[in-house]
Amino acid sequence: MSAPQATAPVGWSVDDDGVAVVTIDRTRRRNALNLDVKQRLTDAVLALGADERARVIVLTGAGGYFVAGTDIDEMAGMTPTSHTLQATDRVFTTLRHSAKPVIAAVEGYALGGGCELALACDMIVAAEGARFGQPEIRVGIMPGAGGTQRLLRTIGKYQALRMMLTGEPIAARDAWAFGLVSELCPDGAALERARALARTVAAMPPLAVRAIREVVQQGQDAPLETALLLERKAFQLLFDSADQREGMRAFLDKRPPRYKGS
Repeated sequence: MSAPQATAPVGWSVDDDGVAVVTIDRTRRRNALNLDVKQRLTDAVLALGADERARVIVLTGAGGYFVAGTDIDEMAGMTPTSHTLQATDRVFTTLRHSAKPVIAAVEGYALGGGCELALACDMIVAAEGARFGQPEIRVGIMPGAGGTQRLLRTIGKYQALRMMLTGEPIAARDAWAFGLVSELCPDGAALERARALARTVAAMPPLAVRAIREVVQQGQDAPLETALLLERKAFQLLFDSADQREGMRAFLDKRPPRYKGS
């Protein structure tokens, strides 16, 4: 395992299975996102995207919380121009376009920007006691980093509007029932379960992992026929890979495959 990058309030490490864990550690503010944390998260995801050792990224928070929201103290005095100049949404865009799959491990709160951060990931593992919400309306604003659109596309109009117009959070079990959460686990076990899921994905052929993510991301808002065409082309291209030949030969030989990402 590599030594953790200890620069607080965001650190990361990569283990021998190719799983990188990025930890937000601003516990005195329940890991609320300020500009410094956002920049450090962006840097971490970009660095791990270029790191050949990292196959899957797990994003988590320290102290029993994921992210309780965006730092209101910092945000209260911001202007439209400062939001633009400081690119306050960049971390969410970086996560959505990450070169590696990203799994959110959620304990405690994932509220406001924290919920949007989880929504920007590929999968979400949540502890039973976790709560998800978009409470921005209660401080005079609205979700601004994907909440209105990604929540709508994930759980549908009626549940999304209920969350956004009331500001009321939902329990992890309801989030799971709505399709917002990939897996539920006992309190305190979200990181462990997310790492186990990440190890499973990290062992898969990298080209197929990349192709699946690209087709899902590009196809989800495309007309069905266009999305099916994207899927078919990506499927066919994988038959040019050494991993396809290795995977099928290993299956026929009844042995574990050895994937190389080529």
